[in-house]
Amino acid sequence: MNIMNIRENRSESEDQQRVRFQVELEFVQCLANPNYINFLAQRGYFKDPSFVNYIKYLQYWKEPQYAKYLKYPMCLHFLDLLQYEHFRKEVINGQCCRFIDDQQILHWQHYTRKRLKLLQNQSEKHLASNNSSSATPTTTSLTTGATASLQQQQSGGVGGGNDSINVKMSSGV
Repeated sequence: MNIMNIRENRSESEDQQRVRFQVELEFVQCLANPNYINFLAQRGYFKDPSFVNYIKYLQYWKEPQYAKYLKYPMCLHFLDLLQYEHFRKEVINGQCCRFIDDQQILHWQHYTRKRLKLLQNQSEKHLASNNSSSATPTTTSLTTGATASLQQQQSGGVGGGNDSINVKMSSGV
């Protein structure tokens, strides 16, 4: 390979940069899936030094300017774990992978319930303070996408979006 080819490779067009960004984003997010990590380990990717270097290179996704594009932030934790050779060796084991997957699901369930309860308590306190200051019926609109999404997840619906939840309270006076 001559010097001209190296220079051409370094100066990517905007389209090439966009495609590389999308490919790396998709790959990093796939690391949130322990079964995918197990797949890579069983195929021997983690034994290849160039692939391990690529995993190290992907650490830039932890910077806020890139992390804001991630839909599954758990992938950053697995990206950190993949820096350790011991983890790369252990994840070959299917039982280890299933355990990690189970723990991840339990974390999501606990976090979702705890977050919903916290948001509900905050809205109840807000409504109680509004009710004590006025004797008229109060309508409060919670437009946070997180609250709507969490309530939809609890009821089995698909979350997302900035749904609006209207809560009507009348004072008991």
